[in-house]
Amino acid sequence: MTTFIRNKKIGLKYEILEKMEAGIKLLGFEVKALKNKRGSLDGSHITIRGGEAILLGTNIPPYQVNNTPQNYDPERNRRLLLKKKEIDRMSGLESQRGLTIVPISMYNKGRKIKVEIAVVRGKKKYDKRETLKKKATQRDIDREVKISFR
Repeated sequence: MTTFIRNKKIGLKYEILEKMEAGIKLLGFEVKALKNKRGSLDGSHITIRGGEAILLGTNIPPYQVNNTPQNYDPERNRRLLLKKKEIDRMSGLESQRGLTIVPISMYNKGRKIKVEIAVVRGKKKYDKRETLKKKATQRDIDREVKISFR
């Protein structure tokens, strides 16, 4: 399993409540671009419209600019492939106040490309500071342990 692109700021900005896996409907040159690790999940989110889950705001640039259609939009809306039961559950969670659905990463599973999505709640400023403090102390502890084993 190879991770193509990852949203690195999820852990800092949001508190992850639940994770899921979904398929995604892509064009051929988008798949090639992802396999070359080109793309960005920053600022993207998922919404439920008309019984379908749609990924908004994901930027996947064309693999070869000369071979892509003239009307290609790198930030087009992409359909996520989920079962009806999962979509209903996600729409119920999305309708709750303060909850959002965001993509965490895109990776392959066999020959298929999957998106790891999460139901998240935004962190407050003091929660973000606390997360950064924990990271820094853990880094210092790891550094000390590494030095003591030399």
